[in-house]
Amino acid sequence: MTQPASPQDSLRSFQDEGYLIVRGLLRQEEIDAIRREFDAIAGTAVPGYFEPQFGSDAAADPLKRYPRVMHPHRFNALSRSFMLHPGVMGVLRELLGEEAVAAQSMFYYKPPGSRGQALHQDNFYLKVEPGTCIAAWTAVDRCDEENGCMLLVPKTNVSDIVCPEEADVKESFTTHYVKPPKDEKPVAAVMEPGDVLFFNGSLIHGSYRNKSKDRFRRAFICHYAGLSSTSISHWYNPLYRADGTELRLQANPDGGPCGIETPAYH
Repeated sequence: MTQPASPQDSLRSFQDEGYLIVRGLLRQEEIDAIRREFDAIAGTAVPGYFEPQFGSDAAADPLKRYPRVMHPHRFNALSRSFMLHPGVMGVLRELLGEEAVAAQSMFYYKPPGSRGQALHQDNFYLKVEPGTCIAAWTAVDRCDEENGCMLLVPKTNVSDIVCPEEADVKESFTTHYVKPPKDEKPVAAVMEPGDVLFFNGSLIHGSYRNKSKDRFRRAFICHYAGLSSTSISHWYNPLYRADGTELRLQANPDGGPCGIETPAYH
């Protein structure tokens, strides 16, 4: 669902479908700054956050050379500033009905030929309570079906968080898969640089392989909770308010639909 004409319609669409695309929320110069920053990071290694393999062994799997960058806001000032982007935070306030607090940032390079990510639910990992998390997924390149754009299963925002099945690791770089309801099929989120996709933490989503020969599908992705949330998986503390102030939520204990704590896939 693309952004409707009014904030009230946007909120209604988000609540009904579980997602909302706001076109052109980030300016071209902002996207250029993000691209330059992560092009520079791509030539380095940041232990614990970004650990590429530069040797010939990476040729068979492009994601070894270009893995996702985890929590760049913890070591990169530009990433933190865009995680707290005023436009993004403003939309989140409308969708949450309260101030948003930032829990996580990521950057995906998704080079040509790389695997996608099997269908999954974000709050399985973040464990935000009460309520759920919201993702803000910013396109840095044009994202379409050829280069592995996002796939969204509408209306699954009201679904329970479920214990996933095993994914096909030949097509997914993660091992979890959530089967969508029989009456709902994934839809492709075709986006241009600067468009931002917001979606609910229960929404089933994922992506297919990048089938293009020479096009990356870069994206800057952050997750948020509402200020009234009281707990989150311990991987995501500390969180940040819009002014950069740190805060910590209670660490959500082990458990969930699988009965165990899961690794920080996000």
